[in-house]
Amino acid sequence: MEKSGIRHCGTMTIETKRLVLRRLRVDDAGAMFKNWASDPDVTAFLRWPPHQNVDLTELLLSKWEEQYEKDDYYQWGIELKEISEVIGTISVISINPEIEECAIGYCIGKAWWHRGIMTEALNAIIRFLFEVVEFNRIMARHDVRNPHSGAVMRNCGMQFEGLLRSASRNNQGICDVGQYAILRSDYDKNPDEGRGLK
Repeated sequence: MEKSGIRHCGTMTIETKRLVLRRLRVDDAGAMFKNWASDPDVTAFLRWPPHQNVDLTELLLSKWEEQYEKDDYYQWGIELKEISEVIGTISVISINPEIEECAIGYCIGKAWWHRGIMTEALNAIIRFLFEVVEFNRIMARHDVRNPHSGAVMRNCGMQFEGLLRSASRNNQGICDVGQYAILRSDYDKNPDEGRGLK
């Protein structure tokens, strides 16, 4: 009989070859503002506009810090070991406890695009959410005009489930989205193969 039930434990630190995935702090504001939050190219397909000043970044981080007290809050800063700065975020943006599902969202600074960093981060988060929190299904969506985001999902073993027409809105307006997901049964087949976790 399959195990059921989500075992929430909050945002825990996860380390990979190049990254430390950790809780964000207010003192990350300078790096966050510089590395991605102020860049309109990074926020083009997101729901929030680029930050105009670091004060806004500090305010947001202070709100996030308060949320870490909740055991069902999962928001990681992606710290690149070689520079000891956060360069992006990856988080659980919604949870459906009835079907033991969560949805993932992520963004990363433009200077680190196309280097496999987000794939490395997402692989580690998938492992954590299946093995530690015990979700059964992990889902993610992307604006079809941002195909590289979908490539990250595929690289992490997520399967394309379909195109949802005019199903979301971001800084480009109403958009079509591609939906991907991976089940714990998919993951269990080859938990390390191709995931960049060795």
